[in-house]
Amino acid sequence: MQKSAPLMTPVLMAGCVIILISFAIRASFGVFQIPIADEFGWARAEFSMAIALQNLFWGIGQPIFGAIAEKIGDRKAIILGALTYALGLVLSAFAVSPTAHQLYEILVGFGIAGTGFGVILAVVGRASSDANRSMSLAIATAAGSAGQVVGAPTAEWLLTWFSWQSVFLIFAATILAALMVLPMMRAPQPASRAELQESMGQILGKAFRDPSYTLIFLGFFSCGYQLAFVTAHFPAFVTEMCGPIASGGLLHNLGITTTSRLGAAAIALIGLANIAGTLVAGWLGNRYSKKYLLAGIYTGRTLIAAAFILTPMTPATVLLFSVSMGALWLATVPLTSGLIAHLYGLRYMGTLYGIVFFSHQLGSFLGVWLGGRMYDLYGSYTAVWWVGVGVGAFSAIVHLPVKERRLVPA
Repeated sequence: MQKSAPLMTPVLMAGCVIILISFAIRASFGVFQIPIADEFGWARAEFSMAIALQNLFWGIGQPIFGAIAEKIGDRKAIILGALTYALGLVLSAFAVSPTAHQLYEILVGFGIAGTGFGVILAVVGRASSDANRSMSLAIATAAGSAGQVVGAPTAEWLLTWFSWQSVFLIFAATILAALMVLPMMRAPQPASRAELQESMGQILGKAFRDPSYTLIFLGFFSCGYQLAFVTAHFPAFVTEMCGPIASGGLLHNLGITTTSRLGAAAIALIGLANIAGTLVAGWLGNRYSKKYLLAGIYTGRTLIAAAFILTPMTPATVLLFSVSMGALWLATVPLTSGLIAHLYGLRYMGTLYGIVFFSHQLGSFLGVWLGGRMYDLYGSYTAVWWVGVGVGAFSAIVHLPVKERRLVPA
């Protein structure tokens, strides 16, 4: 009797560590909105633009790093990404103008691309068996959620002891330390003979001519818009708009005594809920149609966001929103990446997913920048929140016509 392939492999464990650290740092940037704006007297849109550019160039860098990994090797691409990430953080620590921050966040964005989903998920996908692939991708994605759990609260805690500049330097050292697990990142190339015989150009041509690839590209836009807007602006949104935390209540007894701490805790709670949500999505992705699961996730997000903005904000509604939205937060990632691997094969999965992820990051750029811009114009996040509701409904609809037929021979 043939022994089944293990789910937990060294590649998966190392990938989880790198993604966790990379996303912990990335998820903390919303915590720096108010400290940096207050120190320099900037409008909210200035640092929002820096985070928006970070997200945009993360998207631009994703297919680039995917192609680099496929040409010169996964580990070399990850090393390049970590070095770029650390350089951007170090330079940001010494920036004193909005323009400097915005330029250096471009480097951070490229660094996230080299240490994030595009490269890591492609390695994990190749190292996984067909039976385990959807769940392996979900576990690696859940590691990003675990990073979100610790990232914002860690930044908030560090800011009680250090300046924001020192925290950036600490984060730079941390992302470099993640490279210690790279020796474990040795993945085989389980591509079929037909896949190996086709060039990147041929595979890309097939994908670009396939309407389903276009629909997946368009649908991922709203995922980026919603996630980046919430990550960048929700802590400040909660800080300024949430009702007071009751003295002697559960939150107060847990040490969450201010709305600022509640905003950071909300980001962590979203990540915590999404660990379970992403694993469930991976399990379901092995058993049911990925396109219908994606449509359902976007529909759920749309309804949750609409209900939240229509309800007066209290600590209870913040917690309820965080748990419910968190359960759907990154659940789209293993399903989208798994769908791409199913349709177009594993050989150039990193590049193909990277191109789709660029749409995600276009949405991220718009969500972060528009959030800051409209806040400065109207003193409120309400309008930009409703845009997120609209694009979420759009994504739910566009996934329905996707045809889940494999275009690359097995």
